[in-house]
Amino acid sequence: MNRRPRMLENPAFHRMHDLSGLFWRIARRENICAFKSVLGGGMDAKRGKQLGLKLREKKRWGGERKGAGRKRTAPMRRVDHRTRPRLGERHAVHATWRVLPHVWNLRTHRSFAPMLGAFAAASGRVDARITRFSVQGNHIHLIVEADGTKALARAMQGLGIRLAKALNSLMLSKGAVFADRYHVRPLGSPREAWQAIRYVMRNHFLHAQRQGRTVADQADEYAVGPELLGVASALWRRLGTDGLPIAQPRGWLLRQGWMLGAPAGAFG
Repeated sequence: MNRRPRMLENPAFHRMHDLSGLFWRIARRENICAFKSVLGGGMDAKRGKQLGLKLREKKRWGGERKGAGRKRTAPMRRVDHRTRPRLGERHAVHATWRVLPHVWNLRTHRSFAPMLGAFAAASGRVDARITRFSVQGNHIHLIVEADGTKALARAMQGLGIRLAKALNSLMLSKGAVFADRYHVRPLGSPREAWQAIRYVMRNHFLHAQRQGRTVADQADEYAVGPELLGVASALWRRLGTDGLPIAQPRGWLLRQGWMLGAPAGAFG
């Protein structure tokens, strides 16, 4: 005797069967309201809002922000590593070079003597000419005439190597001597050339005024230029230096043009 499966005898099965049939009938009619009533009151609840996904903030690297960039390691401000200005033929510039703190005082005879030898060796270049310079305690000023940007770079590189070797030999040391690359300012007019030459040749007196010191208003023996060759030659002979440490300019601006930029009565 065949018995009916217990599932068919279960009243819950018939209720589920009836509900599924009702569900499909309602769905075919697209009666959304009846569809909600069949599924229960849960669908009548308020529609939920879209929740934001909290993500961990991504680390940012670089960009302009407070404290960004490479930290300064030198005790003083360094020369900006920007592109050098392009120079033409026989272009005059004012260059400044600072030495490291461990280098001895440059304004002494023991330091100045080997430096004069380095300047004399560098004065024989054809493409760049050091026409004037002055030596201060921890930096030097130069008036240079160069036949282009590369000529100036090579001349300054050669001079830097000679000065570093001379000072290291004096101090019985080795390594870097200059604190950073040299600073350069092109001179394009007689007025600019006059101001730069006066600043270089009288730089020692300007530093003394800023420091409140009184010095005699006379030619500085650590400043070398065509107009001071007679004053400096005695010092060169005492130091035993051979050869001229400067070269004659070839361009009009440093030969005679700079005098046109002087104020009235400057040479009177």
